[in-house]
Amino acid sequence: MHHFVKLSIMLLFIFTQASWAIELGSVSQAGNSEVNGSQVDHSVKVFGYNLFNGSFASNNQYRYNPNYRINIGDTINVKIWGAFELDAPLNVDSQGNIFIPKVGTLAVVGTRNDELSKKLQTAIKKEFRSNVFVYADLASYQAVSVFVTGAVNKPGLYEGLSSDSVLQFIDKAKGIDSSTGSYRNIHILRENKEILTLDLYNFLLKGDLQVFQFQMGDVVVVESVREYLEITGDVKRPYRYELKAPYTTLDVVQKVVLSNPTSTNILVTRWTKENQLSSEIYKIKGNEDLKLYAGESVEFVQDHQAQSITINIEGEHNNIHRLVVPKGTTLSEVFDDIVMSDLSEATAFQLFRASVAKQQKELILAALDDLEAKTLTAPSITTEEAVIRKQEAALVMNFIERAKKVEPKGQVVINKDTNLSQVILENEDTIYIPKKSHMVVVQGEVQLPGAQTYVESLSFDDYINSCGGFGFRADEDNVLIIHRNGAVTAYDADDWFNSEVVIQPGDSILVLGEVDTKYLQAVKDITQIIYQIAVGAAIVLRY
Repeated sequence: MHHFVKLSIMLLFIFTQASWAIELGSVSQAGNSEVNGSQVDHSVKVFGYNLFNGSFASNNQYRYNPNYRINIGDTINVKIWGAFELDAPLNVDSQGNIFIPKVGTLAVVGTRNDELSKKLQTAIKKEFRSNVFVYADLASYQAVSVFVTGAVNKPGLYEGLSSDSVLQFIDKAKGIDSSTGSYRNIHILRENKEILTLDLYNFLLKGDLQVFQFQMGDVVVVESVREYLEITGDVKRPYRYELKAPYTTLDVVQKVVLSNPTSTNILVTRWTKENQLSSEIYKIKGNEDLKLYAGESVEFVQDHQAQSITINIEGEHNNIHRLVVPKGTTLSEVFDDIVMSDLSEATAFQLFRASVAKQQKELILAALDDLEAKTLTAPSITTEEAVIRKQEAALVMNFIERAKKVEPKGQVVINKDTNLSQVILENEDTIYIPKKSHMVVVQGEVQLPGAQTYVESLSFDDYINSCGGFGFRADEDNVLIIHRNGAVTAYDADDWFNSEVVIQPGDSILVLGEVDTKYLQAVKDITQIIYQIAVGAAIVLRY
């Protein structure tokens, strides 16, 4: 059990570091709409996300459908008056017939609902030549069981009525998975053959829903989504929209998203073939035929927004904290206008970017989802091992839940040789000017973690030894040096090449802990996630 205590200590340590470690770096993600990638932000809700909320599943309506064909098990209310009178519910038997007293059997299976009364009238008039009137009404529909599968939240076999809509059966399956499911590519199979394909955008946008008659054993298949286009900004319907083709046009998009009259421009963000994030502005008027590709992010903006961006200036300086600059303004142009104080450490300034933070978050969440899947499917051979796995899983799941709450800050590391005139600023970028520091912080698995004054002659080993040396759980192969500008250097205490590493004032030394891999299957995955949290998903974006 002491192994689990050690693991708990490690996880607690991880999260005491997470709040500052996440500032250390940023990521570069490949792909664009013209190749494989996507600039879509999956935190933006999918169009139609609120369609399936249980209201369809709890409602069975016996509504009139003229095209419905009578089936075995249906109940027909038959009223006859005049020379012969009858008022009774008649069931369609297993041979597809109903029995009418004084008339006999009548085959009705397959008869259209709107032709039912006429068919009964014809049959009865053969026995009663005159003064007989007939009215027939379908009282109840056949009960059916339908399979719902594919990208739904709870695939399974569901009972309903043959007259129920596809919406009701999908709702019984807890709706379409908003992250993977398609609202526009839904198939209905009968005896392994496709008999109908539905696009729910027709219902969402126009209220059109094709009436369909289910039969026992039918299968509803919700396909996985293929193409997305994200729309935000000055519109009435800001959602992620599913495309049925690799691209659409601006005029089609406008009709769906209902752009406001104040919208004058669109800002299109995409990944280029060189794996660079690119943003371009287009006027709406005159660009109705502009092609918008799947994976792009389109923001509808007003003219004054399209021509300028807002930059935040924080930290130690003596002038403005927020300024509006023209689009295309470089970091050099803004930085030159910042008035430094005597305490400003201008050479270690930091740049934080929202789009980078989102990418960091997505990569961390993807790694956590993979860790969760491995943890929940880990096999156990013996009863004792099963008990150990259960305890391990509880600790790992707790780690996962807490790690999901970490919010990356999207730092872009500025190297000493960076040409600031080539760094184009984005809207809501934050430039942080730190104070001058003559401290070195040592944290993690050392005997006495804390802050020390910087002394030029002290080496890495000197700072470790002044904290009492490495702790008994220290992983001397996993030491990170966090520099003032956010850059990260990995330090291996056993590698003599590390003698070239120089500690600078304002640096932090983080000593990670070692875990007994014999008792924890997922330790490698957890270690990788720790590095992602510490150094910005393991890839530092450099200009």
